[in-house]
Amino acid sequence: MQQSRRDFAKKTAIVAAGAAVAGSATAVMAGTSVDKEASLSNGVVVGSSNKKEITYKKTETWAEYYKNAL
Repeated sequence: MQQSRRDFAKKTAIVAAGAAVAGSATAVMAGTSVDKEASLSNGVVVGSSNKKEITYKKTETWAEYYKNAL
């Protein structure tokens, strides 16, 4: 029983260490981009949508919410 627990713990530690190395290697590779436009945009995606974005519409519900919030 003890030996199987030790073997399990050993295998789990090896797999976790391998996953950590693979994850950090992936992060390093993802950070090395050669695309100049992507590096200049600071991660902001510029789209070509012609829709107007509406983030707030004045309604009675919002008016009541703001009245109670203040």
